[in-house]
Amino acid sequence: MVATEPEAVPARSASPGLLGQLVRFVLIGGFCALVDSGLYWLLLQAGTWVHLAKAVSFIAGTTTAYFLNRRFTFTAATTGGAGQLGGFVLLYTVTFFVNVGANALALSLLPDFRWRVALAWVIAQGMATTINFVMLKWVVFREKS
Repeated sequence: MVATEPEAVPARSASPGLLGQLVRFVLIGGFCALVDSGLYWLLLQAGTWVHLAKAVSFIAGTTTAYFLNRRFTFTAATTGGAGQLGGFVLLYTVTFFVNVGANALALSLLPDFRWRVALAWVIAQGMATTINFVMLKWVVFREKS
């Protein structure tokens, strides 16, 4: 059998729009927060210095977030190349210091209570997540007009 019509090339999916991106970002972020948090707690249980545990867990969660958001949230990400990757690395370097610094600051300011470490993690994660969405949407993975 000989094909008489050219093979169809799959069309690139259109951007899901701001609300769709926000929903996807939150869902992916929730999953990546589990990666970050799970690794953080495992490292703490293993006796790792708290700031090193936070740094390692943040990097693991961030790497996961990059690949998932690039694929599912910001469709413009598939055409950005090295400049886009560089922007992502720069953004997450800044966010890394915000996240680890906010965690350390919260740990030093919060009174000693059962959920102190968890609350510090949530505060740091919330700050980093907000910065990341804004910068990923409008700077790193911005759609060309």
